[in-house]
Amino acid sequence: MAVSGWSPTRLGDVVEIKHGWPFKSEYFHEDLTDHPIVVSVGNFRYTGGFRFAETAVKEYRDSYPKEYELVPGDILLIMTCQTAGGEILGIPARIPSDSRVYLHNQRLGKVVIRKDANVKPEFLYWLFLWQDFNRELVTSASGTKILHTAPSRIETFRFDLPPKDEQRAIAHILGTLADKIELNRRMNETLEAMARALFKSWFVDFDPVRAKMVGAKNFSPLRKHIFDLFSDSFEDSELGEIPKGWEVRRWGDLVTLEYGKSLSGYSEYNAMYPVYGTNGRIGSHSEPLCKHAGIIIGRKGAYRGVHFCNEPFFVIDTAFYVEPKKPVDLRWAYYELLRQDINSMDSGSAIPSTSRKDFYSLQVLAPPFEVQHAFSQLLHPVWARQEQSDKESCTLALLRDTLLPKLVSGELRVKDAEQVIGDISDVF
Repeated sequence: MAVSGWSPTRLGDVVEIKHGWPFKSEYFHEDLTDHPIVVSVGNFRYTGGFRFAETAVKEYRDSYPKEYELVPGDILLIMTCQTAGGEILGIPARIPSDSRVYLHNQRLGKVVIRKDANVKPEFLYWLFLWQDFNRELVTSASGTKILHTAPSRIETFRFDLPPKDEQRAIAHILGTLADKIELNRRMNETLEAMARALFKSWFVDFDPVRAKMVGAKNFSPLRKHIFDLFSDSFEDSELGEIPKGWEVRRWGDLVTLEYGKSLSGYSEYNAMYPVYGTNGRIGSHSEPLCKHAGIIIGRKGAYRGVHFCNEPFFVIDTAFYVEPKKPVDLRWAYYELLRQDINSMDSGSAIPSTSRKDFYSLQVLAPPFEVQHAFSQLLHPVWARQEQSDKESCTLALLRDTLLPKLVSGELRVKDAEQVIGDISDVF
């Protein structure tokens, strides 16, 4: 029974879902100039929104129909999922206003609001993140290993539509929580840039070694005992000149990639241990698979990332976790792995997959363990602040994910949710 004042609605009566264009991959280029960007499934954050800064972005250098150019605010929906559970079907993202031109690719549905429809796009965005919406798309999807939905199936979704003023209020409440999470994410990006800069200085540019070669007695911000860990000369190797005493190894000498396990019931942030998939954290679970902090490497999917977790965690079967075979500082290993092109290690199966054999054969410049560990210790305060922000964001995400279905279904009214938001604002 509909909430008083809310209207039973078929999605197709208020919006049209349009197919994208099959842009030709031979005209895709990762070195960006001023050409339009082709949006792909891999560019989506699976909790909603885009993550262009964290994923492979490709521009298109050929002609195309102009009606497939997107404008800021356009909502796109994922229409293909490479896991049997279909967890990302229907996930939405909005085109940013950043002066770049974005193109509507195939496998993505563009949401076009019909003329005179009594619906706000900001409300629809949160409706598309409702689990009821995802479940209906999964139920009606075609395919087995790879699930597909279609505009006509999306448009059959039925829901109760609140008046416009209540739509705005619902979107504002959920958007406030999302903004707080985004602020934490951006702060963590800044901290992460600091960590990567230090890694590059030590392990790519070898700045402390070069400083010693010219007679420097110290190297900011290093204390003497850390500076003393670095050699004062280079030697030849298969990789060119490297600091004396460092070794060229293969990843298979240093670590193993352990398989994740299938798991159901991991989509809620309501348990102790984080759950990771190929594209990062996707929920929590009551038991860990990896008993220590460590590295997750995507195993299946078009975009396979490298992630670090500060605590014991669970890994589903679309990813690996890393176990050291000898003394290896996993923080150092994580930043070194970020330099590897994991997505090129394709096993040749129908679904793009990371090849363990290829990974193990990759060469890596391994500093002495003491240098690796000094890097990890120096950056400990940075990672501790990131962890604090992550925990805050998990709390906020739990609140958002709890409120979302109740608000969009009318189970919880706006005035009651506003009281909850006010209380959480006092905490953070």
